Amino acid sequence: MEAEDKALDYALTYPSALSALHFLIHWPALDHAAQLVTSRADEMDGDHYEILTPTAEALSANYPLAATLVLRAMIDFALGAARSKRYRHAARHLLECESLASQIDDFDQFDPHVTYVANLKAKHGRKQSFWQHVE
Repeated sequence: MEAEDKALDYALTYPSALSALHFLIHWPALDHAAQLVTSRADEMDGDHYEILTPTAEALSANYPLAATLVLRAMIDFALGAARSKRYRHAARHLLECESLASQIDDFDQFDPHVTYVANLKAKHGRKQSFWQHVE
């Protein structure tokens, strides 16, 4: 058990956050994965949906804030990079974030859902094809 604890703790500081996240989700050590996401949210590269989508699914039941941050990473990437083929998925992720928001008591240093959506509209309000999928 001591070696396992050391491995899981090492994963939290591993240079590649996504590689560490992949490891923690498949171990599985969901509590460590959630900790990794919340402590290194800015390192979640939303282009890696093949890692982030199953991560969000795995975390959503017990770690809604971490799941939300993973979903936001994919939304932010799709809109920021103007990946219109991903807008449908990003819209679905935004709706999932809305659903998860009711389970989050404290967003800590992260924007609450309504603030996040307002910021999205301010920054990406002209991306009509995305907002049509949201409606």
